[in-house]
Amino acid sequence: MNQELFDAGLATRRKVLGDAYVDASLAAADEFSMDLQELVTQYCWGDVWNRPGLEHAHRSMLNLAMLTALNRPHELATHVRGALNNGLTPDQIKEVLLQAAIYCGVPAALDSFRVARDVIKKVADERQQTATDE
Repeated sequence: MNQELFDAGLATRRKVLGDAYVDASLAAADEFSMDLQELVTQYCWGDVWNRPGLEHAHRSMLNLAMLTALNRPHELATHVRGALNNGLTPDQIKEVLLQAAIYCGVPAALDSFRVARDVIKKVADERQQTATDE
């Protein structure tokens, strides 16, 4: 493992997905799955997400479209939250999913819209609760 890339990836992963998600993923890893967590953190988040050329918001848009195409609702939910953390608006997320509907198919987009709607509402509720608590 490249510790420098892992550390950079861990910081980016936390920034995009949030500490709670990353902490839960790492805590759930066992002897069998920890190598995958290290690979994803180092390679995906440390190397690719930190490359110059695309802002994190653009990478989020790409992920939303690709995860729609692959019909991966669990990962899509994670990356809708990440897209919001990266500054995308619900309207921008909607536009990405509409674009994906044309190229990936309406059934995949219908599932993605359901997932995104639920995550957007949950994040808005969390942010409102945090603002109320402060």
